[in-house]
Amino acid sequence: MLYQQERQDVCEVTKMMFNRFVTNAAGGNISVKINHEHFIMTPTLMAQQKFCDLSPDDILVLTRDGEIIEGKGNITREFNMHIGTYDTLPNAQAVIHAHPKELMVFASLGLEVSHLTESTRKLGEVKTLPYAPATSMELAEVVKTYMRSRKSDIPVATLLREHGVLIADTSLRKAYDMLERLEYEAYVNFQAAVIGALGLYKGEK
Repeated sequence: MLYQQERQDVCEVTKMMFNRFVTNAAGGNISVKINHEHFIMTPTLMAQQKFCDLSPDDILVLTRDGEIIEGKGNITREFNMHIGTYDTLPNAQAVIHAHPKELMVFASLGLEVSHLTESTRKLGEVKTLPYAPATSMELAEVVKTYMRSRKSDIPVATLLREHGVLIADTSLRKAYDMLERLEYEAYVNFQAAVIGALGLYKGEK
């Protein structure tokens, strides 16, 4: 089996995402750049059909043109969004797309996540991109245009309007770490807004 350890790692992170509610049965996907020509990626319907409980055999080994070299299942239609991210961020080695509970509120309303804690400040802006239909080439182009504007920043996180979050980092574990940090940041943002609206916090004296 090609890249067995890397594929096993993707399985572990995928299951953890589902168990910890940072994605849902509506989907999400993970990819890892192995080298210039080979990528590994979760298959389509990984959440709907398997609830993110995958085996290394399920993880696809792909060329950058989308040819399946090894693995069961079919390629996700979000492949173009992942490849577009790698093409515009040369330092990216892993990309996670997910549907986290708290961040989905910000993505659905088109809001930017503020850094109220220090754990996510390295990301800089975390804005919601203009709406484009899920799995479409239009969405892939929206993501590529934004990533190009970030130049070579790593890590990068952005929200997809009415869709979810996209995170790119130098490794899969780092990308997952940032996903959880950002989900907690969204929770803090929401609770801070509630406390402010109730007049329970007036700011520092």
